[in-house]
Amino acid sequence: MTEIIRRGDSSAPGTDLERFEDMLLQQLADAGLPTDGVLVDIDEREQALSSFGGALRRLPVEERGRSIYVSKMITAAAAGLFDAALNYLWNETVGELRRRVAGYDLAYFFDIAVTSHDRRKHLSTEADLAKVDDVDLLRASREIGLLSDTGHAQLDHIRYMRNYASAAHPNQVELTGMQLAAWLETCVRQVITLPYDTITAETGRLLKNIKQDRLETKDVPATTAFFDDLPQDRADALAAGLFGLYTDPNPTAVVADNVRMLWPELWPEVSEDARHRFGVRYGRFRASAVTVQANAAKELLNLVDGGAYLPEQERAVEIDAALDALLAAHHGYNNFHTEAAPANALAVLVGQYGNVPTPVEGKYILTLVEAFLGNNWGPSYAAEPSYEGLLSSLTSAQAGRALRSFMDPTISAKLWQDTVRVQWDKLLTILEPKLTSRSDRELFNAVRGFTGTPDRLRQDTKIARLASPKAPSKRIVRRPRSTGA
Repeated sequence: MTEIIRRGDSSAPGTDLERFEDMLLQQLADAGLPTDGVLVDIDEREQALSSFGGALRRLPVEERGRSIYVSKMITAAAAGLFDAALNYLWNETVGELRRRVAGYDLAYFFDIAVTSHDRRKHLSTEADLAKVDDVDLLRASREIGLLSDTGHAQLDHIRYMRNYASAAHPNQVELTGMQLAAWLETCVRQVITLPYDTITAETGRLLKNIKQDRLETKDVPATTAFFDDLPQDRADALAAGLFGLYTDPNPTAVVADNVRMLWPELWPEVSEDARHRFGVRYGRFRASAVTVQANAAKELLNLVDGGAYLPEQERAVEIDAALDALLAAHHGYNNFHTEAAPANALAVLVGQYGNVPTPVEGKYILTLVEAFLGNNWGPSYAAEPSYEGLLSSLTSAQAGRALRSFMDPTISAKLWQDTVRVQWDKLLTILEPKLTSRSDRELFNAVRGFTGTPDRLRQDTKIARLASPKAPSKRIVRRPRSTGA
């Protein structure tokens, strides 16, 4: 890669870059513009250019022709504009990830990425992918298997740096050539060239087939055999996809019949939190007077004797909407200032009702923990009093769930950051006096005694075992597997 800019004098590496820099800075000076701190040092540029080759060797030749933003990234890096190079790299990453989503199943992705009915009903085409926030693009891609947990964590870090260290926003952060090269390799390895795993491929085939052909009863056991091997988050994601297909305002008869056949087979693998979320979605349909979709949602819950998952009260819908607003502010730009209002609104709602309804309890705890932990720049100090008040009001059982939040990939992915680890320690201090059960105390002591960084807690076998919840009750009896004879 460095040969690109060394053609002028092989005995003096970097001469072409130096001449280009001198010419450019002189023109800026002649125009009366600043020249200090505009371009990155030549040594850093050469380091970047010499390192890009390793990442590009992993990029198949047939993929390079459309990688326009990789070209722009390398050009910007050579010119000494690393902040612009990072912005171009993120554009390439997002573009490639959207292409993978479009080639997999758009409707399934939108059902996972967008929980708001009002937003979801306007999303259907590949062009609509641009309306999905980057943080939701990454999260949903991980949940449907287009990103690994590791890839999600790495890309979320690049997303964060793009927001706070690239040319996308004013900043004074200095980037290095090695960082740019490492992030380019992450994009290539974790997005462009990452193959589908077995479960992702099976899920893709299932979603394609149920939209085309009517399932026969004798084929259901073979079609759903892979359900038993679904990790919890993938089972929840598939259930959300089937729920979205069935509650579509205009489902085909084939799709509706197929979902009714698959739903009882998948339900035993679905987590309690996800089951409650389907009840909340029914409540939101009903509150919005979307009768057709409310009826469809209730049909699915009735099909598996899921009446217990209908909302306890309509206030669950209000709190769910407040949590969405808080997450939107927390993930947005300038969140340190914008978080305070939705955090206070949530505190008022919870304080007004005195407790958190069961259907939204899981989402409430994870959202509260995520917002309290903050980001690489720290927490939102304006919102922190609200968070501390809500955390201090958790019951013993809720505190146990908050303690286990490190098992969630979204929370775990944040815990490598120094400022977040400070908040994590504060969170443990708040939770400690609330933990009364023996299992919670054992887990707490193991977490406190862990010698690694907290982002690795979920990878520790003993801690993961202590953190494991009891298996959800099987509310229906699975039909015997037919031999098809």
